[in-house]
Amino acid sequence: MRRIDIDFLGFDGVVHRGQLVVNADVVDDVIAIVDQLRQIRYPIEKMQTVEKYPGAEDELSMQDNNTSAFNCRALPGSAAWSLHAYGRAIDINPLVNPYIDAAGDLQPSTAGRYLDRTRDDLGLLHAGDAAVRAFTDRGWRWGGNWRNPIDYQHFERD
Repeated sequence: MRRIDIDFLGFDGVVHRGQLVVNADVVDDVIAIVDQLRQIRYPIEKMQTVEKYPGAEDELSMQDNNTSAFNCRALPGSAAWSLHAYGRAIDINPLVNPYIDAAGDLQPSTAGRYLDRTRDDLGLLHAGDAAVRAFTDRGWRWGGNWRNPIDYQHFERD
Protein backbone atom coordinates (compact mmCIF):
# COMPACT_ATOMS: atom_id res chain seq x y z
CA MET A 1 0.00 0.00 0.00
CA ARG A 2 1.07 3.55 -0.66
CA ARG A 3 -0.28 6.81 0.72
CA ILE A 4 -0.26 9.41 -2.02
CA ASP A 5 -0.73 13.15 -1.68
CA ILE A 6 -2.54 14.42 -4.72
CA ASP A 7 -4.09 17.66 -6.01
CA PHE A 8 -7.79 17.68 -6.91
CA LEU A 9 -10.33 20.29 -7.94
CA GLY A 10 -12.74 20.98 -5.09
CA PHE A 11 -16.45 21.78 -5.28
CA ASP A 12 -15.38 25.39 -4.62
CA GLY A 13 -13.41 25.48 -7.91
CA VAL A 14 -10.08 25.66 -6.06
CA VAL A 15 -7.30 23.06 -6.22
CA HIS A 16 -6.84 21.23 -2.89
CA ARG A 17 -4.34 18.62 -1.69
CA GLY A 18 -5.81 15.28 -0.65
CA GLN A 19 -4.66 11.81 0.34
CA LEU A 20 -5.51 8.34 -0.87
CA VAL A 21 -4.10 4.97 0.17
CA VAL A 22 -3.88 2.62 -2.82
CA ASN A 23 -2.11 -0.55 -3.86
CA ALA A 24 1.42 0.14 -5.07
CA ASP A 25 0.49 -1.40 -8.45
CA VAL A 26 -2.10 1.32 -9.21
CA VAL A 27 -0.29 4.42 -7.90
CA ASP A 28 0.69 5.69 -11.35
CA ASP A 29 -2.83 5.06 -12.69
CA VAL A 30 -4.48 6.88 -9.80
CA ILE A 31 -2.17 9.88 -10.08
CA ALA A 32 -2.85 10.11 -13.84
CA ILE A 33 -6.61 9.69 -13.36
CA VAL A 34 -6.94 12.34 -10.66
CA ASP A 35 -4.75 14.66 -12.75
CA GLN A 36 -7.06 14.09 -15.72
CA LEU A 37 -10.13 14.73 -13.54
CA ARG A 38 -8.58 18.05 -12.48
CA GLN A 39 -7.80 18.96 -16.10
CA ILE A 40 -11.40 18.31 -17.22
CA ARG A 41 -12.59 20.28 -14.17
CA TYR A 42 -14.45 17.37 -12.59
CA PRO A 43 -14.92 18.38 -8.94
CA ILE A 44 -14.29 16.24 -5.88
CA GLU A 45 -15.68 17.51 -2.59
CA LYS A 46 -13.16 15.90 -0.21
CA MET A 47 -10.30 13.43 -0.38
CA GLN A 48 -8.97 12.09 2.90
CA THR A 49 -8.19 8.68 4.29
CA VAL A 50 -10.97 6.93 6.23
CA GLU A 51 -9.08 6.92 9.53
CA LYS A 52 -10.08 10.59 9.79
CA TYR A 53 -13.58 9.32 10.69
CA PRO A 54 -14.36 7.73 14.09
CA GLY A 55 -13.63 4.02 13.88
CA ALA A 56 -12.57 4.47 10.23
CA GLU A 57 -16.31 4.10 9.58
CA ASP A 58 -17.01 3.92 5.85
CA GLU A 59 -20.62 5.09 6.27
CA LEU A 60 -19.44 8.32 7.93
CA SER A 61 -16.89 8.90 5.18
CA MET A 62 -19.54 8.35 2.50
CA GLN A 63 -22.09 10.62 4.22
CA ASP A 64 -19.40 13.31 4.22
CA ASN A 65 -19.03 12.87 0.42
CA ASN A 66 -15.40 11.91 0.97
CA THR A 67 -13.53 10.31 -1.92
CA SER A 68 -11.43 7.43 -0.60
CA ALA A 69 -9.71 4.22 -1.64
CA PHE A 70 -8.28 1.79 0.97
CA ASN A 71 -10.67 0.53 3.61
CA CYS A 72 -10.20 -2.87 5.24
CA ARG A 73 -13.77 -4.14 4.87
CA ALA A 74 -15.82 -6.90 3.34
CA LEU A 75 -18.19 -6.57 0.40
CA PRO A 76 -21.67 -5.50 1.56
CA GLY A 77 -23.60 -8.57 2.72
CA SER A 78 -20.62 -10.88 2.26
CA ALA A 79 -17.61 -12.33 4.07
CA ALA A 80 -15.41 -11.77 0.98
CA TRP A 81 -13.00 -8.85 1.06
CA SER A 82 -13.80 -5.79 -0.99
CA LEU A 83 -11.18 -4.60 -3.48
CA HIS A 84 -10.97 -1.56 -1.17
CA ALA A 85 -9.22 -3.84 1.33
CA TYR A 86 -6.52 -4.39 -1.28
CA GLY A 87 -6.27 -0.71 -2.27
CA ARG A 88 -7.61 -1.51 -5.74
CA ALA A 89 -10.89 0.44 -5.59
CA ILE A 90 -11.83 4.11 -5.28
CA ASP A 91 -15.17 5.66 -4.32
CA ILE A 92 -15.68 9.09 -5.88
CA ASN A 93 -18.06 11.60 -4.27
CA PRO A 94 -20.01 8.75 -2.64
CA LEU A 95 -22.88 10.81 -1.25
CA VAL A 96 -23.94 12.08 -4.68
CA ASN A 97 -22.98 8.76 -6.34
CA PRO A 98 -24.60 6.18 -4.04
CA TYR A 99 -24.61 2.39 -3.90
CA ILE A 100 -28.00 0.62 -4.11
CA ASP A 101 -28.78 -3.08 -4.34
CA ALA A 102 -31.95 -4.96 -5.28
CA ALA A 103 -32.86 -5.40 -1.60
CA GLY A 104 -32.82 -1.62 -1.12
CA ASP A 105 -29.50 -1.35 0.76
CA LEU A 106 -28.53 2.28 0.17
CA GLN A 107 -25.01 3.48 0.95
CA PRO A 108 -24.63 6.00 2.30
CA SER A 109 -27.99 5.81 4.01
CA THR A 110 -28.50 9.57 3.54
CA ALA A 111 -28.18 9.50 -0.27
CA GLY A 112 -31.78 8.77 -1.30
CA ARG A 113 -32.27 12.00 -3.23
CA TYR A 114 -29.23 11.19 -5.41
CA LEU A 115 -30.81 8.02 -6.80
CA ASP A 116 -32.46 10.45 -9.24
CA ARG A 117 -29.66 10.43 -11.81
CA THR A 118 -31.24 13.28 -13.80
CA ARG A 119 -29.99 15.68 -11.11
CA ASP A 120 -27.21 18.06 -12.08
CA ASP A 121 -25.45 18.33 -8.72
CA LEU A 122 -21.70 18.83 -8.67
CA GLY A 123 -19.75 15.58 -8.90
CA LEU A 124 -22.50 13.29 -10.22
CA LEU A 125 -21.17 10.54 -12.48
CA HIS A 126 -23.04 9.30 -15.56
CA ALA A 127 -22.26 6.68 -18.21
CA GLY A 128 -20.10 8.17 -20.94
CA ASP A 129 -18.94 11.15 -18.86
CA ALA A 130 -15.34 12.22 -19.33
CA ALA A 131 -14.84 11.56 -15.61
CA VAL A 132 -16.01 7.95 -15.95
CA ARG A 133 -13.86 7.50 -19.07
CA ALA A 134 -10.80 8.78 -17.17
CA PHE A 135 -11.02 5.49 -15.27
CA THR A 136 -12.50 3.08 -17.82
CA ASP A 137 -10.08 4.09 -20.59
CA ARG A 138 -7.32 2.81 -18.28
CA GLY A 139 -9.04 -0.53 -17.69
CA TRP A 140 -10.89 0.27 -14.46
CA ARG A 141 -14.46 -1.02 -14.04
CA TRP A 142 -17.26 1.35 -13.03
CA GLY A 143 -19.98 0.17 -10.65
CA GLY A 144 -22.48 2.48 -12.33
CA ASN A 145 -22.62 -0.05 -15.19
CA TRP A 146 -23.56 -2.93 -12.88
CA ARG A 147 -27.12 -4.28 -12.51
CA ASN A 148 -27.07 -5.42 -8.88
CA PRO A 149 -25.74 -3.64 -7.04
CA ILE A 150 -25.50 -0.35 -8.88
CA ASP A 151 -22.52 1.42 -7.36
CA TYR A 152 -22.19 4.84 -8.97
CA GLN A 153 -19.29 5.91 -6.73
CA HIS A 154 -17.13 2.84 -7.29
CA PHE A 155 -14.20 2.20 -9.62
CA GLU A 156 -12.01 -0.90 -9.35
CA ARG A 157 -9.01 -2.52 -10.95
CA ASP A 158 -7.97 -6.15 -10.35
